[in-house]
Amino acid sequence: MDSPPVRVLIVDDDALVRAGLSMMLASADDLEVVADAADGAEVVAAVNQHRPDVVLMDIRMPRLDGLAATALLRGRREPPEIIILTTFDSDDHILRAMRAGASGFLLKHTPPPEIVRAIRQVAAGEPMMSPAVLRRMMAYVAESGADPRRARARDLLARLSDGERAVAALVGRGRTNSEIGKELSLSVATVKAYVSRLLAKLELNNRVQIALLVHDAALDD
Repeated sequence: MDSPPVRVLIVDDDALVRAGLSMMLASADDLEVVADAADGAEVVAAVNQHRPDVVLMDIRMPRLDGLAATALLRGRREPPEIIILTTFDSDDHILRAMRAGASGFLLKHTPPPEIVRAIRQVAAGEPMMSPAVLRRMMAYVAESGADPRRARARDLLARLSDGERAVAALVGRGRTNSEIGKELSLSVATVKAYVSRLLAKLELNNRVQIALLVHDAALDD
């Protein structure tokens, strides 16, 4: 039996952007745009009503911006996955969204097939960041140098077993479960179990936050 389509909510204050994204996603048989919202203040009600699997979220919006809305949604008991669509005007904004628990980061001029692939990927539990965003974010974190978060991150990672740290380090490098399994000679199911344990032990929401913790600790240097 075919899997149900991935339910998508689009959040952007530009009506043309919302319409364009809806038209583009309509071409993918396994995706369904269930609703759209004009700003972050409408998000919670829309999520309650339509139960999306993935939210495409703009950052700069009136009333409640995408950063605050991301934090609100990720604080729910069963939160949707969130992909930030941005013009990339602020590294700090994207870093804050990462810490809030967003699962994907794409530039608004990303080609449509990549946006579709990103939605499928985060719906399957894998984070998605465009290479440009990943490079900028890791450079931004590295420039923080003696950031007080580094000591805390290293303390948290020191509590992990050797196997858990090895998996965490590869998550920090953006590896998929399949790639981690090949590198560490583990099955994909075992890697998934490791990731689940990491999230529980570190009290994090998703793989992106594991990656950020690894970078904070400079474990990937």
